[in-house]
Amino acid sequence: MNRVVRNWAETSNYDLRTAEAMYQAGRYLYVVFMCHLAIEKMLKAVLAQKHPEDVPPKIHNLINLAQKTGLTLPEHLKDFFQRIDNVSVITRYPEDLRTLSKEFNQETAKKILTETKRMIKWLKQQLKSDA
Repeated sequence: MNRVVRNWAETSNYDLRTAEAMYQAGRYLYVVFMCHLAIEKMLKAVLAQKHPEDVPPKIHNLINLAQKTGLTLPEHLKDFFQRIDNVSVITRYPEDLRTLSKEFNQETAKKILTETKRMIKWLKQQLKSDA
């Protein structure tokens, strides 16, 4: 694994651990935000591996990034990408913190964190299979 790919993967892991820390601290909006960021960076690791001559695009949309990787996502992961893309925008530009705090409670954050871990694991497997 080259240095650029390794850097994207390591920062993805760092962000996932931060999401776990935010969950433990009860900062559930940040769980969602960090989960999105962890997936985004792992997708960029895949892109960096597939196209080492290019810099991964500075975009945040997971569906677009996944399409650029050329990976065939399992259907349940496509649904998750769409959901986390939608909620990530809300956490970046909150209009009403109180409403968001009710929507993104402990249960919701746990589900997102669990699904993110599954997604990261799947993406890591894709990195290994392309190596």
